[in-house]
Order: sequence, then structure tokens, then C-alpha cells
Amino acid sequence: MNGKPVTSAPGGTAGADGLRCCIVIPCYNHGASLPAVLDRLAAFGLHCFIVDDGSELATRVRINALDRQHAWVTALHLPTNQGKGGAVLHGFQAARQAGYQHALQIDADGQHEIDDIPRLLAEARRHPDALVSGQPVYDESIPKARRYGRYLTHVWVWIETLSLQIRDAMCGFRVYPLAPVLSLVQRVPMGRYMDFDPEVMVRLYWEGVPVRFVPTRVIYPEGGLSNFDAVRDNVRISWMHTRLFFGMLWRLPQLLSRRRASHWAQREELKGLLGMRIMMRLYQTLGRGAFELALYPVVAVYWLTAGAARRASRQWLEAVCRHAAATGMALPRGLNSYRHFRRFAQAMLDKIAGWRGDLVLGRDVVLAPGTEAVLHPSMRRGTLILGAHLGDLEVCRALAEQMSGQVVTALVFTDHAQRYNQILKEFSPQATVHLLSVRELGPETALMLQQKLDAGEWVAILGDRLSAGRTRAQAQRIVYGAFMGRLAPFSAGPFVLAATLRAPVVLLFALRDGPQRVIHCESFDAPRLMPRSERPQRLQAMVDRYAQRLEHYALLSPLDWFNFYDFWQAPHQADPAKETP
Repeated sequence: MNGKPVTSAPGGTAGADGLRCCIVIPCYNHGASLPAVLDRLAAFGLHCFIVDDGSELATRVRINALDRQHAWVTALHLPTNQGKGGAVLHGFQAARQAGYQHALQIDADGQHEIDDIPRLLAEARRHPDALVSGQPVYDESIPKARRYGRYLTHVWVWIETLSLQIRDAMCGFRVYPLAPVLSLVQRVPMGRYMDFDPEVMVRLYWEGVPVRFVPTRVIYPEGGLSNFDAVRDNVRISWMHTRLFFGMLWRLPQLLSRRRASHWAQREELKGLLGMRIMMRLYQTLGRGAFELALYPVVAVYWLTAGAARRASRQWLEAVCRHAAATGMALPRGLNSYRHFRRFAQAMLDKIAGWRGDLVLGRDVVLAPGTEAVLHPSMRRGTLILGAHLGDLEVCRALAEQMSGQVVTALVFTDHAQRYNQILKEFSPQATVHLLSVRELGPETALMLQQKLDAGEWVAILGDRLSAGRTRAQAQRIVYGAFMGRLAPFSAGPFVLAATLRAPVVLLFALRDGPQRVIHCESFDAPRLMPRSERPQRLQAMVDRYAQRLEHYALLSPLDWFNFYDFWQAPHQADPAKETP
């Protein structure tokens, strides 16, 4: 420090809002852009430490001039270049010595949206123990190579944390709690260049420091100076990911202990929403081929670490093999849990491709014998599609749109359908699939769906899962059917709906056969449930037939089964502490 007293900027006293925070700006030869950045920072009432990271003489002179010009600016000079991380940490140490508890890190080149600083500070006030980071929203100015590199880093960070909570690990626009950061760097050697930002975030996550994100616009100014060395920094980042990967392996028990086991029907789905958005963005940016290659390490790590899902996969495959042996049915070769996980990852890509309209009928999607005869009469009228988590029902989007321009409404048992629809609209504006959230299939739902069917739309519902929130008192709404040699619970709702609505009902399963998805379709008899005295028997008959046909198609392609939990156990019977999800 240059000995100048550390004071607050015009417009407020540091710490008056309950958050004693300053600004730290690492600077390496960005002297030309600094005055404009400081002009915009002046209004926030925060002291600013500018860390000259061994810059050229002209930049040092300009930084010293800014120090003399502004009472709320302190210039710090490093004799040689220490890298961005080294400069940031030098600023953090000076800030801590001056009594600050938090530091807002911002770049000197004007990339970051300074107007978003109040939002980051507000989040830091609400969560003072958290690392608050900007989540970049880029425009077209970002170089493609930088965009691809960032996404690859995101994938590795998800592996290293076994979580999708870190939405962006490379943004340098952050509010740090200084105590845990400085404690960490005293104990653990870390990268001091462009590898600092992702490494410190991952290691703080390992330490249990919460991470919060605030969306913010990031630009790459035309003609701007970048200190990113394409060779050296990429080598450093690769070495960083290697260190973090092996660090993750011996932290597996700690990281896995953060994941609470529960029945799938009570599991919150916000992570799925985030994961879907990330996958859509990666698919859109990298293309399917590159993205599929990037999934190999992700699937491998997930298979190694997701013990509950791996056990459920093996339980399923063992049940299939036992039943096939008992009935004398031949099964496809290569049935193992790792390939099961791989098939699920491929289905996620098919889902994205279906939403985007990338699946072409006749090339990517083909019809099994007899399917066209069932579907063709239904193309111009409302039809109820009864499916399952077997294969990928999303191919009906390609089928419906390309064959007849149909609109498809898919019922989902989640409270987040509106957000799913928002993501669909964002990444595939032309999509004709709409998701409708339901928790119970009551009269109001039936009336709404009848209106859609009367308008000629298709309605798709899955018959193999129970709705969320089910309790012991609701057990009578479960109907058991024989499936793979055991009784399995099925929700009565979809079958009551099939018998109530005035529309043809078809079973639809899309199974993978090599590079293609084969659509199997057949009519499903859904007789009226009246009179009431015969209702239980007719409902049982429908469930039994559905279970039998589900079993038939599941034996054709066991790896297309995507119920990664104990399918034969109802949620009201489950012990969350013992259950295999």
C-alpha cells in the first residue's frame, strides 16, 4: 500500500449498509480503460484498490495519477507480473488489513456491467457467508473460441463438484467473503493466473461456502486488450482441472453426503431445470457430435459416483434377465449399468433434438410395422397418447409436426412446467410441444384436456409413474399390475382419464435401434368405467393390459428404461433413509 489513508468514496460510508465491502481491480496494461471504469464506480461509495500487476511504465503512471486524483482509490504495485489470481489475492490481503470483510472483484477492461453492482451487493447482504458471482449473459461480441472453452470448463466443474450448482466458474465479477478465501489460500496452493477464478470457486464449494449467482451482461469490447494466453493459460487450466478431478475423488464421501436420498416423487426438480438449460446451450453451441464426446467423462464420473442410481439400474437389469429366462425370451446383448447410463445420456440429447426439430422422420425416426396404420386415422383428430419412461416420448414432437403439424400437450407431474415451457420457447421457438403441470388428475384437468382433444390436439401422458405428494391415505389411488414377474404400483389417474375422455387412445414407445429411434404404436382399449359397480374390475383390467404391453416393449430394449429407482415400491411405503431411488 502506498501509505495513503483508506477512505470511502463520495456518496456513502463503507459499511453503512451492513456490508463492509471494498472493490479490488487487478490491472495489467489496462490503464487506458481504467478512468472510465472508475468514473462509473464512484457513485457506489466503496473504497477501491487497484492492483498494478507489473504493468508497463505508462500504465503505472496512469494508475498513480488516478490514486492522487481520487481519495477513495488506493494504488498497489507488484514489481513483476503475478497473474490475475496473484493480483486479486494481493488486493484481498490489503483489503483485509484495512478492515474490510468483503471485496467486489471487477476487471479493468470494462467487460462487466457496472450497473449490476447493486444487485451483487444486495445478494451479498442477504447471504454474507456466500461467494456471490455474476452469471454472464453474452452478446455476439464474445469470441467463439472463448465461448467453447468456457463451456468445457463448466462441464469439468460440474464433474469436480458432483453438482450443477456452479452455473459459471470463470466470471471475474464477484463479491468474495474475505475470511474463507484468505484462509483457503494459506492452506492450499492454487493457480495464480486465469486458472484462479474457477479453482477458487470449486475449492470454496468443497469447503462448504455457498455460491450464489446474479445474471449480468458481459461484453467483449471491440479492439479490447485480452491478457488471456491461448497456450499457457489453456495448459494451466487443463492442469487445474486435473488437480481438481483427483481432489474430487478423495472427497467423494463428503460431496455425496450432500445429496439427500428420497423417493423420486418427492425430489425437487430445480437442478433438472438448470441442467436442461445448460444442456440446451451446450448442444446449441457445440453441436451434437462434440457434445456427445463431452458427455463421455460426465457419464463415467456419474456412473462411478451415483451409487443409488447404479444400484437401481442393476436391480432393473437383473429383474429383466430373470423374467426373460423364465419366459424364454431372448434379450439384446451388452446389458450392463454403464451402458444403461450411456443410453440415458443419449436420450437426453434426443430430447433436445426433438425439441429443436432436428429429428427427421425417415432418417432419425422410423415407424415400426403397423404403427402407421394406427396413427394415420388419428392425425387429424384429438388423440390421447399413453406412454412411459421407456425410450424417448419427445420423438412424438418430430412425428406430430412433420406428419401433420399437430400440437402436442404433454402432462408432467412437476410444479415447474412453466419454466420448462420458457426454456422450450427460448431454444426452440417453433416447438409445438407444450408442457402442462398437474399434481392430481381431477375433473378440472379432464375438462381442460377434453377441450384440447376436441380442438384436434394430441395429449400425451405417462402411465408408469405415480404423482408427487402421495401419502398413505391416498394409497387407494394406486392400482397394482404384474410387471416383470412382480406386482408394481401404477397410478389410477392416467387410466381413469383414458376411460373418461372422448378420444382414441394409443400406446406409444420410441425405442433406440442403432442410430435410429423406432416408434412402436398400438391402439389401447380404454372402456368406460361405468357402471360404478364394475369400475374396479375395468380399471384393473386396463392397468394389467398396460403393464403387460409395457413389459413387452421394455424387453425389446431394456436399456431404454429410465426409471432409476425401485419401480416396485410405492412412495408411501418407502423409507427415504434406506430406499434405492
